[in-house]
Amino acid sequence: MHVECYGSGSRVYFGLHGWSGDHATFAPLAAYLPAGAALYSADLPGYGRSPAPRSWELDAITDEIAGAIAGVDSTVTVIGNCSGAVFGLLAAERLPSRIERLILIDPFAYLPWYFKIFLNKRIGRYAYYSTFANPVGRWLTNLSLSKHRAADTNLTESFVSVSHDVAYRYLALLGELDGVARFSGLRLPVDLIYGARTFGAVKESIALLRGVWPHARRHELAGAGHLPIQEATGQLGEIVFGAFESHCDALKR
Repeated sequence: MHVECYGSGSRVYFGLHGWSGDHATFAPLAAYLPAGAALYSADLPGYGRSPAPRSWELDAITDEIAGAIAGVDSTVTVIGNCSGAVFGLLAAERLPSRIERLILIDPFAYLPWYFKIFLNKRIGRYAYYSTFANPVGRWLTNLSLSKHRAADTNLTESFVSVSHDVAYRYLALLGELDGVARFSGLRLPVDLIYGARTFGAVKESIALLRGVWPHARRHELAGAGHLPIQEATGQLGEIVFGAFESHCDALKR
């Protein structure tokens, strides 16, 4: 896996991007990185500069992510953005002693019905390619989702350069997951962060995840939609790197 590193230091954050992203997803946060900290940002297998996984299975992809995290000479805080939160959780199952904190940004705890349409055996691929691979489809989709984003952001921009075969395969894999109850055994500090204007499914997911981990801290970002890293970078940076860092220490006592 290709991993980009911002900063240097012994306190390590490891970012996992969402469905159509890449390592550059976390670049806006680099400006808020404190001294003594490093932010590693990965291209998930098949995305960006990372080659495709050995097989298109959740276990194979999780193996590569866990291997990349294990290669860091330190315990890490994993930051999962959107669907990257799911892979953060899967990695935490594999590496409970190497991951000291989870930060999940606008996560989905389940696959909403409007994504399941794209997996329909008869029309799914056609619907996906019409929506995300077609410039007009992307424009219409972004316009229709204006209430879930800031005016100067674009929810479909990342689909311009993504490999659509890779994005579609990941969507199919995410459709295989059966809820988040399986992660209830994770004993980690958890921060759940979401935009005030994000999708209803994300807000429902936050409630589901709080049911799994009652200790998890919930943070609503004022003015942000589904792209908090772009839309509320300062607010997010404070939570990720700043005042709430003490949450880790409190839970370890």
